[in-house]
Amino acid sequence: MAQLANRRLAMTLFSGDTCSYSHMVRIVLAEKGVNYEIQHVDIDDTPEDLKDLNPYNDVPTLIDRELVLYQPQVIMEYLDERFPHPPLMPVDPVSRAQHRLMMHRIERDWYSLAKQLEDRNTASDKVRKELRDSLVSVTPIFEQMPFFMSEECSLLDCAIAPLLWRLPSLGIELPASAKPLLAYAEKMFDRPSFQESLSEGEKDMKDE
Repeated sequence: MAQLANRRLAMTLFSGDTCSYSHMVRIVLAEKGVNYEIQHVDIDDTPEDLKDLNPYNDVPTLIDRELVLYQPQVIMEYLDERFPHPPLMPVDPVSRAQHRLMMHRIERDWYSLAKQLEDRNTASDKVRKELRDSLVSVTPIFEQMPFFMSEECSLLDCAIAPLLWRLPSLGIELPASAKPLLAYAEKMFDRPSFQESLSEGEKDMKDE
């Protein structure tokens, strides 16, 4: 594994064109201004390199010289520590723990439903309504601070922005009562780092 990683002089990201988790990592890389090589992966036909590097054969997978990382939150936190500026996580232990807990909730409460909607076998109006209502219920949070529970952009923003971008393609339209969340989403979409992070497949989602 180390030999394969060492063949690459630059940081390399194995990334899915429309994979939400790959998108999260690409946003972090753009926020940090990191130069990296991207390997676009067809999830249904992954390259041999990826199969050798990642026991789960999935994306995102990050190669940084001899280091191989997978699982999006692990990658995102590594990048934040590897490239400290701008910081995307709080400094104190209590705030960091709360931050990680919210990352877990984003995955468990929202992305789990989004995954169901992406699968024809599990997509339903019931699941669609559950995700929509759950997002609407947290709208007041986005009235309190410029970013998601923070005065500055953080990993939480990098995690939720890909989901908000995908809502139209999932058949979800947020109501007018979610105006603070809608305004927040547009602010995130307008960030240069977000625009830089978009793959061709993700750009096409805006037209769906």
